[in-house]
Amino acid sequence: MPHPGWSRFSFEGIGTHWEISTSSILAPEVQRQLLATVADYDHTYSRFRPDSLVSALQRGPGSISLPGHSVALRDVYQTLYRISGGSMTPLIGNSLNRLGYDAGYTLVPSGAPEGAAKWEDVLEWSGTTVSGKVPLVLDVGAAGKGQLVHLLGEVLRSAGYLDFLVDGSGDMLHSGSLPVTVALEHPYNPKQAIGTVELDNSALCASASNRRAWGDGLHHVLDGITGQPIQTTVATWTMAASAMVADALATALFMVEPAALEVEFDFSWLRVFSNGTATFSAGFEGRLFT
Repeated sequence: MPHPGWSRFSFEGIGTHWEISTSSILAPEVQRQLLATVADYDHTYSRFRPDSLVSALQRGPGSISLPGHSVALRDVYQTLYRISGGSMTPLIGNSLNRLGYDAGYTLVPSGAPEGAAKWEDVLEWSGTTVSGKVPLVLDVGAAGKGQLVHLLGEVLRSAGYLDFLVDGSGDMLHSGSLPVTVALEHPYNPKQAIGTVELDNSALCASASNRRAWGDGLHHVLDGITGQPIQTTVATWTMAASAMVADALATALFMVEPAALEVEFDFSWLRVFSNGTATFSAGFEGRLFT
């Protein structure tokens, strides 16, 4: 939790709740910059908005030009697509639509689960230019919220705010001289915690199958190869210097063994399985309740 006496700025954006805590009150102009950053990101990447940049790819083959920060997003997705053998992919959007997690939030499947198209067959992402050879539903949700957390942190730092906690519904970035203690939400009961962790000038991101779930066994963490919701892992937490990387790895841990990810990423982690057991890295300096 933020330190007592810190100022809090709360708002809604990209379909979730945000709370930015700072050691001093945010100037109105900085608040406007934060809100504008969130609005711009939503207008760029939301697959739920017909006027977003990525929505143009759904209407047929063609190309779009994304902001400069999209290069970092592409790099992390390309790496995880390779490590996971295609299980983690930004082309999972059509599979989510098919299961009912679509622009209209119908939450009613329109057919059996279906895997995503192969990146190498249908998608070209070079620098800031994204081209689809067929209509595509691009979904960067596995890393996008973490990247937005990072971008909001940049707004704060550029305005001279160095002690802060950005919290995008559990995806967090801390900066400052005083660490904060964060509770780890129970995957089956959001009113309970399974432990705590200290956040000290780093990012903490979580992914849980209960966060966006509907129907019997349906949730938003899908295997890109099969299009099926993953059932064995129910919650993950990751800590890294980059919120975007931490966010992406929290999803990747549903599909890939940690050892494979540790070869290319510097992070710590905790996984909770559907049978109630948990595993964690040596560097995950938290406290689990028993």
